[in-house]
Amino acid sequence: MEGQIWVLPRSLQLSSFQAYKLRVTHLYQLKQHSILVSVGEDEEGINPLVKVWNLEKRDGGSPLCTRIFPAIPGNKPTVVSCLTVHENLNFMAIGFADGSVVLTKGDITRDRHSKTQVLHEGGYPVTGLAFRQSGKTTHLFVVTTENIQSYMLSVKDYPHLELDNHGCGLRCSSLSDPSQDLQFIVAGNECVYLYQPDERGPCFAFEGQKLIVHWYRGYLIIVSRDRKTSPKSDFAGNEAQNSDKQVLNIYDLCNKFIAYSSIFNDIVDVLAEWGSLYVLTRDGKIHVLHEKDTQTKLEACKSVLLKNLFEMAINLAKSHHLDSDGLSEIFRQYGDHLYNKGNHDGAIQQYIRTIGKLEPSYVIRKFLDAQRIHNLTAYLQTLHLQSLANADHTTLLLNCYTKLKDSSKLEEFIKTSEGEVRFDVETAIKVLRQAGYYSHAVYLAEKHVHHEWYLKIQLEDIKNYQEALRYIGKLPFDQAESNMKRYGKILMHHVPNETTELLKILCTNYHPSGDSESPGMLVGKKANSEEFIPVFANNSRELKAFLEHMTEVQADSPQGVYDTLLELRLQNWAHEQDEKIKEKLHSEALTLLKSGRFKTVFDKALVLCQMHCFKDGVLYLYEQGKFFQQIMHYHMQNEQYKKVIEVCELYGDQEACLWEQALGYFARKEEDCKEYIAAVLKHIENKNLMPPLLVVQTLAHNSTATLSVIKDYLVNKLQKQSRQIEQDEQRIEKYREETTRIRQEIEELKASPKIFQKTKCSICTSALELPSVHFLCGHSFHQHCFESYSESDSECPTCMPENRKVMDMIRAQEQKRDLHDQFQHQLKCANDGFSVVADYFGRGVFNKLTLITDLP
Repeated sequence: MEGQIWVLPRSLQLSSFQAYKLRVTHLYQLKQHSILVSVGEDEEGINPLVKVWNLEKRDGGSPLCTRIFPAIPGNKPTVVSCLTVHENLNFMAIGFADGSVVLTKGDITRDRHSKTQVLHEGGYPVTGLAFRQSGKTTHLFVVTTENIQSYMLSVKDYPHLELDNHGCGLRCSSLSDPSQDLQFIVAGNECVYLYQPDERGPCFAFEGQKLIVHWYRGYLIIVSRDRKTSPKSDFAGNEAQNSDKQVLNIYDLCNKFIAYSSIFNDIVDVLAEWGSLYVLTRDGKIHVLHEKDTQTKLEACKSVLLKNLFEMAINLAKSHHLDSDGLSEIFRQYGDHLYNKGNHDGAIQQYIRTIGKLEPSYVIRKFLDAQRIHNLTAYLQTLHLQSLANADHTTLLLNCYTKLKDSSKLEEFIKTSEGEVRFDVETAIKVLRQAGYYSHAVYLAEKHVHHEWYLKIQLEDIKNYQEALRYIGKLPFDQAESNMKRYGKILMHHVPNETTELLKILCTNYHPSGDSESPGMLVGKKANSEEFIPVFANNSRELKAFLEHMTEVQADSPQGVYDTLLELRLQNWAHEQDEKIKEKLHSEALTLLKSGRFKTVFDKALVLCQMHCFKDGVLYLYEQGKFFQQIMHYHMQNEQYKKVIEVCELYGDQEACLWEQALGYFARKEEDCKEYIAAVLKHIENKNLMPPLLVVQTLAHNSTATLSVIKDYLVNKLQKQSRQIEQDEQRIEKYREETTRIRQEIEELKASPKIFQKTKCSICTSALELPSVHFLCGHSFHQHCFESYSESDSECPTCMPENRKVMDMIRAQEQKRDLHDQFQHQLKCANDGFSVVADYFGRGVFNKLTLITDLP
């Protein structure tokens, strides 16, 4: 009343600061900020001021005042009746005795960042205001002595709605917490009304004239006049007869009971701080109310339990917000009580309420008896619904279903978990399979994409091979490939054609059969066809079809595909009896060999052909590998004389020794081979492949061959040699004469003068004119001709080409002479030293040459 604001901290050390010159009328302390808003007067008259204080910042000894503004609507002076501030610091509402409400929007701590406007006008004093925030929507409740309205502040123009046509007195309204859905509480003298922003909610009847209303942690706190102390409450005047005693009641609206009640003298206000309630009375005393702790409440609940009034104890525990562990203990004791009385159905319902706190094995052990199996099933079902079951619980529940032979419940259990799976699927599949419920197990495996289990059950238990094959065809590529490798042999044994078709697709351009995309739109994956060959172990017909398909559609198939296909064709050819079919198979095998796919595995193809006695294939491969001697030996082994001659004619140019081997072969034959020997000898003679003596020695091995066989050959050979001898003798004589002539020329050049008598130039054949150039060889040139054509000043242009050949030969011999170290080394290392010396002698290493250009 003297303009001061008092501050009482937890240590209860009072302090104050001067806020106004005259008096303070209203205070509002924000819960989440150290901001205090006050209304008071600095001078006499109706001119209240609003001040905003920042309690964390100091200005001298007082808190910092961040804003001051006058609190009057327009220019009409009127008294402030109530005040409220939004926790986000963006709204402040002030109610007045003339029925006006002023709304400040923007930062309430700054003048510049906010604007003020009159939100509401009326004829009745405003007695209560409250902001309600729900998501992004903000409402303001306005209550007067005669009505209640709600304004929507998050929409432009602030639309409003009248909620009721009766109001309340000052301090008789409050806003509940989220547990009561943030409802606006208005206390009349007969009832307490709860309001939503758009409608009236429930109503509670409490007697007495209401003076103060507050909401604290789920409790409704009401201070009212104590009518019971007045002897004549109905006939006498209210004010005169009633004493100053007031009743403080704390109501639990949720459970509809009074949590606390007491009589006080002249209460100023009830304040909630530091987890307790403080009651301030006019005589300057503060009374503190502490809420009982959870343990004390639990003990109270237990005292109720002793009377077996479990339901009431449970409600009491819930209303006191007892923790879930305490509640679970009550449910367990209630369940034990019912179980001991023999009410198993009731007991299981209580045990179900302990799920999540009580160990499931405690309940399961009680109901494992076969007669109680349906109770156990109900418990296990709930355990699964709350996703608290482990694999053992799943096993037990499914065994309960199978023991009860309850297929409908079993189906419901495995099929209703559309969203979250509430059990261990793999365990369930194992149990169902073991119990013989294959269709259920298959359903689970397919639904939860346990491909391995699905195929295992289909193939090993149900033996539905077609269905398994269809399922594999729907799988993604990697899983389809791995499952075909695992189950391919079983499927091939029972459904060979369909399995082969699926493998063809898998190895060429695989798309899962359930794909919505058309196969042409995406490039499918393809498996390695070679890896699936073992699947066809006992199905050669399907294997051949598969391999032929792969070679047709995929030219770059792995080498193993071609190797296996060749082996299959050769096997079929070898075992075929029908001549026409055999011929067709023969051409197929040869075509495959000629496809060029066996260059890297030449040896393998050759072994396959030899194993199956495939003569044409062997010969083709020999020819490709240039094994001409092997071709000839092959014909020799089969005594095909004409073929031997043909091989020599075809490949003799590439490998000359073939003719010699042919001669040796025919020479060793005892039967009459004269015509073949004659053909071979003719070629040997033409190509001069063997010396005659060796031919005679070779044919001496044949006891049937007579001299007449080689008579023509020997005669021709001797005649050729005679002609050669004559030619060599003529050449020797010519060289001797040439040498004698050159020696005479050299002597003449040394002893007598050389007379140049040439009259024509040796280059242009014109008459010689001075200056001219003469050479000792007898050639003469015009000087200008010589300079034009000569490469060297000292050489005759006409003789130079011939001389150069001779000089090159001499230099080559000279180079070979400089091999002394090499010669010495070879002589030491060689087994036959004479042959080394002879070789170097032949090269002219030991000759002393005198070059004609050397000076004497």
